[in-house]
Amino acid sequence: MSFEELLRLQGQGRPKAHKQLVAGNSTRTRSPQQPVCVADKHRPLEMSAKVRVPFLRQVVPISKKVARDPRFDDLSGDYNPEVFDKTYQFLNDIRAKEKQLVKKQLKKHRSGEEHDKLQQLLQRMEQQEMAQQERKQQQELRLALKQERRAQAQQGHRPYFLKKSEQRQLALAEKFKELRRSKKLESFLSRKRRRNAGKDRRHLPLSKE
Repeated sequence: MSFEELLRLQGQGRPKAHKQLVAGNSTRTRSPQQPVCVADKHRPLEMSAKVRVPFLRQVVPISKKVARDPRFDDLSGDYNPEVFDKTYQFLNDIRAKEKQLVKKQLKKHRSGEEHDKLQQLLQRMEQQEMAQQERKQQQELRLALKQERRAQAQQGHRPYFLKKSEQRQLALAEKFKELRRSKKLESFLSRKRRRNAGKDRRHLPLSKE
């Protein structure tokens, strides 16, 4: 439509048709905005240069790492003391060599701070060795009780399962027998008396002077 025809429409008192015609021409010339499309889902998103890009943004999705504690995870299996001791039996030889080395170093350092550190280390090694021997004795006692129950079941008798308190009493009796054989019963009983006396002293009322 020419400019003369537009003027004629405006002069005839039809401004609404004139505005619609002008608006139609403007929308026809304006190009629609194309949506942002991504070819690959792992490809970074194309951002407009007019919009400020944030300092921290996730470009590629990252899978969150989950910490796993092997002590409480079912994937690590069940703890079996007998299998554990058999698998890591070579550690006993290493501990024995380390104990001999500490004793040699202790002979060189008769006094001083280094002597105290070596003495504490030797005591800790001996305590660990005693705890391991006690655990081994308890395992042997449980194995003997299991074999006894199995023999009773084969003979047709009803097996008797000991309570935990009874098992502790049997373990304590075996420990006393072992201490008596090694002639360490008196020293063990003296330490036990001193420990019990210290516990009783805590419960006594304070003396008022």
